Amino acid sequence: MRTVAIFGFMSMFLIVSCQDNVPPGSQETLVDLTHSFDTTTIYWPTAEGFQLHEDAKGWQEAGYYYESNSFESAEHGGTHLDAPIHFAEGKWANHEIPLERLVGHGIVVDVSEKVTDDRDYQISVSDFEEWEAVNGQIPEGAIVLLRTGFGRYWPDRNQYLGTDLRGAEGVSQLHFPGLAPEAAKWLRDARSISAVGIDTASIDYGQSNDYVSHQELFADNIPVFENVANLEALPANGFTIVALPMKIYGGSGGPLRIIAMVHN
Repeated sequence: MRTVAIFGFMSMFLIVSCQDNVPPGSQETLVDLTHSFDTTTIYWPTAEGFQLHEDAKGWQEAGYYYESNSFESAEHGGTHLDAPIHFAEGKWANHEIPLERLVGHGIVVDVSEKVTDDRDYQISVSDFEEWEAVNGQIPEGAIVLLRTGFGRYWPDRNQYLGTDLRGAEGVSQLHFPGLAPEAAKWLRDARSISAVGIDTASIDYGQSNDYVSHQELFADNIPVFENVANLEALPANGFTIVALPMKIYGGSGGPLRIIAMVHN
């Protein structure tokens, strides 16, 4: 992948040098795939929510306006990164993930119709094979985004997570789709991908109690993006993902700003 240089006005951007499969000089439309962080942001039932503290706001005696805040946040909440070390001892921490794993060709595998009557749906190998039958083999180094359609429920905790209970009791009542362990293993072993993202609170489905899909991906240092927004705005193929987390030294994850550049 070559360096990306972007110049533009409003929402249209010119890619001077980009991925090999994107013609130089093509225009891009930017799509924000990030939920804002505020008091409604959804976190895991055992985590504290996002808090923004106003430290200063107003006109100062010297004659200028000044505003400054501090915030508190767990690593894993809102649109965020799961670093491989989250479930794999000795693998990459947040600050160790190469940029090449965070920027690359994106695809969307849409299973939203299949989860309509099954909140506990697990995305299977056959779902990827169906995508490939239409779009061709998943490209090497792709960032694979999984659209369950649950993004439409944000920020309603009860609809999005299946429960609004907190603590261990809340964890036991989680019901949302995820990636099946055998499909995670298939992505890891049969396709050379860079990362996986999903529009739910976890890459493992809500009722998982062993998080095997996390383990399968992280064993090969494949990072995960969770609570990704606006996947309905993306095509199945033909866009670039830029997913840059807060670079927390030694972190197991962190807040993520993720965008897509859709090739027009």
